[in-house]
Amino acid sequence: MQLEWWAWIVGGIGLIVAELAIPSFFVIWFGLGALLVGLLMLGLPELSLTAQLAIWTAASLSMVVLWFRVFKPGFQKTRIGTAAGEAIGEIGLLVSAVAPFERGKVRFQRPVLGSEEWVCMADSPIAAGERVKVVAIEGSFLTVSKI
Repeated sequence: MQLEWWAWIVGGIGLIVAELAIPSFFVIWFGLGALLVGLLMLGLPELSLTAQLAIWTAASLSMVVLWFRVFKPGFQKTRIGTAAGEAIGEIGLLVSAVAPFERGKVRFQRPVLGSEEWVCMADSPIAAGERVKVVAIEGSFLTVSKI
């Protein structure tokens, strides 16, 4: 059995479009591998099915490894528990009231340490709806103060 070049192109486009339904950013690399094999088939039409599948597998897996090892780590600016200094000073909106010995919740416009909403504590009572600033991180809680 010999696959035509256009079958690889159609399959590759299908896998790339499937990435829209499967939000893992993983299937796209197999689609790009199929596009690569389709382009190779234009220049080398007598490539055997075994060689086509081997090229598709090698290209797809090398793109996946390249993404996860080289490019993706640069996309993650902060990781939970490692970048506390970047969170200090962030301003958020208090979703539920907080008091000295009661927990509240604060929501941020953009994620802070990987989450948009955090459980928080404060040294003085603050009503819900107030804007607050992160002054410290203690374990899995943020300490906030009124602005």
